[in-house]
Amino acid sequence: MKALVFRTAGQAEVVERPIPVPGPDEVLVRVAVCGVCGSDAAEFDHGPILTSPPVVLGHEFAGTVEAVGASVTAFAPGNRVVCGAGVSCGQCRQCHRGRTNLCATYWTTGLQRDGGLAEYVVAPASVLLDVSDSPLTLDTLGLAQPMSIAVHAVRRSGVGPDDNAVIVGAGGIGAFLIVAAAAVAARVVVVDLDPARLELAARLGATATLDPRDGSLTDQLDALDVHPDVLFEVSGSAAGLASVLGAARPGSTIVPVGIQRADVTAPLASWTVREYTIVGTNAHVFSADLAEAVRLLATRDDWSDIAPTVHPLDRTLDDGLIPLSTGASQRIKTLIDPSATHVRAADHHRS
Repeated sequence: MKALVFRTAGQAEVVERPIPVPGPDEVLVRVAVCGVCGSDAAEFDHGPILTSPPVVLGHEFAGTVEAVGASVTAFAPGNRVVCGAGVSCGQCRQCHRGRTNLCATYWTTGLQRDGGLAEYVVAPASVLLDVSDSPLTLDTLGLAQPMSIAVHAVRRSGVGPDDNAVIVGAGGIGAFLIVAAAAVAARVVVVDLDPARLELAARLGATATLDPRDGSLTDQLDALDVHPDVLFEVSGSAAGLASVLGAARPGSTIVPVGIQRADVTAPLASWTVREYTIVGTNAHVFSADLAEAVRLLATRDDWSDIAPTVHPLDRTLDDGLIPLSTGASQRIKTLIDPSATHVRAADHHRS
């Protein structure tokens, strides 16, 4: 089979490998599509950070069960599946509390072990969701894992139907976050510098969109008469975080989804007396978030504005990892079909 193997910063290549054999509790999946993620690009650009190379990247994949291990009873060849990627032990304190994403021995298919940028991948049955009955295509289902990250962030935030949500950054996870927040919040205000992304945000469910060049976030929210109950900072930029902290009101919840590259000075006295709630969010909880992500994907008729094309494996660097790591990507999500020989239009039509 063909597989994209990451070795060190700037070094990844398509190689021939034997098709892996599933262990007793594992499933062999023929990969239909695998999304290229910002963490994949970060590993390629200046890793290894989280990876254990040499490793096949790719943790956002959907496909068809090819074979199952001896102990697997929940899946059979031919089942369509999406992968949650993050693997937990099920025994530690956090696992018992339902916070499997904080498991003491947490690891991820596509980071610490071989992932979905290959024609076949072996994954634990515990992180696969059977979507055989879903009307969605496998191209669309390839968006389930990143959507689950957004679902988790929204669930962690506690935003509800009487709340106003503000999202700073409409690319990557931000786009999925708009959909997830719009499903539960009263109003969703999206902030971004890119006019095309603001137009996309409106299609995804934003009730208002703002360009930070038009004035401070505080002033623009005041002009809309929006009290920001929950603010999501998704860009990971210092400017984005500063705007969120400046716009927060007493009682606001602040969710830094984007990872800040530098340490942040925290004026804790001010945060304390204003009763801010600062909420961290990491990955997702398979049992709580992935099925909801699939449900949300079914609320839109077409995802071509998010993932318009599917690319062959040998174009992963030029069409996916490099543009994403340099900020030059023109797509919200790049999908890879490891068996494809040419770029094709993504199929988002329901069955």
